[in-house]
Amino acid sequence: MKETRPTYQGRPLPRPDEDVDDQGLAFDIATMATRRRALGLLGLGAAGFTLAACGDGTTTASSSSSSSSSSTTGATAGGTLTEIPDETAGPYPGDGSNGADVLEQSGVVRSDIRSSFGSSTTTAEGVPMTLTLSIVDLAGGNVPFEGVAVYVWHCDRDGEYSLYSDGITEENYLRGVQVADADGNVTFTSVYPACYDGRWPHIHFEVYPDEASITDVANCIATSQVAMPAEACTAVYATTGYEQSVTNFAKVSLDTDNVFGDDSGASQTPTWSGDSTSGYTVALTVGVDTTTEPTAGTMAGMGSDTSGHPAGGPGGGTPPSGAPAAPADAA
Repeated sequence: MKETRPTYQGRPLPRPDEDVDDQGLAFDIATMATRRRALGLLGLGAAGFTLAACGDGTTTASSSSSSSSSSTTGATAGGTLTEIPDETAGPYPGDGSNGADVLEQSGVVRSDIRSSFGSSTTTAEGVPMTLTLSIVDLAGGNVPFEGVAVYVWHCDRDGEYSLYSDGITEENYLRGVQVADADGNVTFTSVYPACYDGRWPHIHFEVYPDEASITDVANCIATSQVAMPAEACTAVYATTGYEQSVTNFAKVSLDTDNVFGDDSGASQTPTWSGDSTSGYTVALTVGVDTTTEPTAGTMAGMGSDTSGHPAGGPGGGTPPSGAPAAPADAA
């Protein structure tokens, strides 16, 4: 006899042996969204609507905010989780689509990405940062996307990218892969990225179906970026080592950024907590829809240079002015 899986509001429980309140972040988001729609039908509106705080102490969405945390984690202003926007992987992906390929190297699957692995153990310096991405399978019923592999990379305190920037082409720090757990979570220990000229501070990531598929970028099912929270950036860039970021950050905004500018990073700005002394905890819920065709990243929209490699900046073309320079053989 076929076993019937417990449901709630017509949705299968991702953790059938647990209470409804213990089904995880993605399930809670979908439940809150359903309740909001019900309130709307009753004419009660959205006054006071607040998503409950998650088990890790972060708030998914709220009608209020505080000085130490953002109120957006991949959801729209109404609290409904949406597919993360496809964004360019940029000119320094290290995924084999533009020269270097760290995803072919043994040791890339790791949670602490501050140091290089392999032939070097150089450690990137900067304000400590812990990044957690919670991947949600939208096509599978808004459940945690257990088992997907997430590749994360970003620039260092000087605004340079390992594998590409002059002097650090032999380094591979601030790059790594984690496999999502039963809650769809991946967590990385890193340092806060700099702001280089021409771009809002950000973190790149790609999502793959599983660990085995990371060696071929054609397997990537989502490519996007995390928009770093403004208040945290201001505090970090006031610390020693980030001096150049102060000038660069003063010249950019989310509204004018050529990646986040279409919606000011509404679904890409994470929750955060911490300070520039002890470090920051950053978290973003990422909706992935495997039924949609990738429209950016390394899969589309980047064009190519004369050598046939994907071109540099968002949507193709050259990197933003002032962006880290890559050596000629990395193109």
